[in-house]
Amino acid sequence: MRTSEPRPAAFPAAALEFGGTHFNGWLSLTSPLVVEAVARAGFASVTLDAQHGFATFDSIVEGVAAAALADAPALVRLPAGDYALGARSLDVGAAGLIAPMIEAAADARAFVDAVKFPPVGRRSWGPSRAMTLLGLDRDDYLASANELTLALAMIETERGLANVDEIARTEGVDGLLIGPNDLSVSLTRGATIDVGHPKVVEALGQVLAAGRSAGKPVAVFANSPAMASDYVRRGFPMIALGPDLAFLSAGAERALSDVFDAPAIGVSAGG
Repeated sequence: MRTSEPRPAAFPAAALEFGGTHFNGWLSLTSPLVVEAVARAGFASVTLDAQHGFATFDSIVEGVAAAALADAPALVRLPAGDYALGARSLDVGAAGLIAPMIEAAADARAFVDAVKFPPVGRRSWGPSRAMTLLGLDRDDYLASANELTLALAMIETERGLANVDEIARTEGVDGLLIGPNDLSVSLTRGATIDVGHPKVVEALGQVLAAGRSAGKPVAVFANSPAMASDYVRRGFPMIALGPDLAFLSAGAERALSDVFDAPAIGVSAGG
C-alpha cells in the first residue's frame, strides 16, 4: 500500500530550492554505523562514494538502509561511466546519483538514459527495495521515480566547464555538482590542487549561472568548513562536506587537544 507521501528517502530536485542551504555529508567509509552517525549529526543527506571512496554495491545496500533509519536520503557518487551501478543503486533505494567527469551533452544523455524511466530515459524496471523504503506501490513508483531520484552531473574539467550550458539543459539532468579539486587540476593543466585558484573561483560563477539559466540547482563539494562557509555566501543551495575520514581525523585531534585544554577538576583534600 502507498503511504500518503513518499518517505524521507525521496529527494525531489525541488527540495534544493527551498528552506535554506542543504548540507550533504560525504562518506568514503562503508560502515552503516558511520552512515547513520553522520546522518544523525544534522546533515540533510549523505553521499556514498563509489568513485574515490570504498562503497560497493553491497555496502550501498546497507548504507541506504542506515541513512533511512536516520530519515536521511542517500546519494551515490558513481565510478566514472558506471551507470549500471547507478541503476542498481536506485533499485535498492538510493535517492539520487552523482556522475563524475561529465564533459558534454552526450555524456549527460548517457547518464540520464541509464537512470531515468521512459520517456526521459531508458532505465530498466526492478526497484523492489526502493518501493519498500518509499512506501510506494509499483504504479506510484513508476509515476514518480523520475522526480524523486536526483541525477547530478559533476562539472570538474575544463571541457565540462566549456560545455556546462548544454549539460545543464539536458533533459533528465536534475542539477550540477562542482568538483573543485579536479577542476583546479584541469584548469591549471596539472600545476596545482587549489580550490581557491582564481580560475576555479571564476568557474564557480559560470556554473552557477548555467544552472540558474536552466532552472536547475548547483551543488559544490567543500574541502573544509571554511570553504563551505564561503560557498554558503556565494549562494549554493547544496554543499557536500567531508569526507568522513576528515571528520574522524578532526575529531580525534580535537579530543587529544581537549585533554590539555580542559579545566582542572577539583580534588578532595583526602586525595
